[in-house]
Amino acid sequence: MDVVLDWHGYELHPDTPPGGLELSRRFGADRIGPMHERLRRFALGFGIADLRLRDRSPNTRRALALAEFARDQGALDRFRVLAMEAHWRRGLDLESDLDLGAIAAEAGLDRQAAVAASRDQAYLARIDAKREEALARGVTAIPTFVIGDRALVGCEPYEAVREFALQGGARRRS
Repeated sequence: MDVVLDWHGYELHPDTPPGGLELSRRFGADRIGPMHERLRRFALGFGIADLRLRDRSPNTRRALALAEFARDQGALDRFRVLAMEAHWRRGLDLESDLDLGAIAAEAGLDRQAAVAASRDQAYLARIDAKREEALARGVTAIPTFVIGDRALVGCEPYEAVREFALQGGARRRS
């Protein structure tokens, strides 16, 4: 079978207040350096050497709602890639109307409609529903890959994801 990815945004820390939260408050100051080093090494494994790691975790609720708007417009994949790059590589603020609008426009979406969607209760309710579904499936970390009733939870090397997909029935492309 061919693998079809269907990305679902997951609000990992819904308790993060608007404006974000210092990582040291969530994880402890002594863990931040090792966490950042692990992320750097992980990213290097995929050829990414220009991460902009922060000491503050943003509230991603509005960015996730905007992703649902992008899904409805047929631009989810493009928006998702651009939002990840904006946060992890360009240092943009996923809570800022200006930055969210710029990411949306770059993805081919109407800037004003996208920013409005990021606050729309219908899109925010979809984020809540996705979180409930994920919790019911046992999701405790991101990313999580689901094939049938099996899940691979957390940041794993490419080889582990490949093996998980093959065990789930995917076939190698020639």
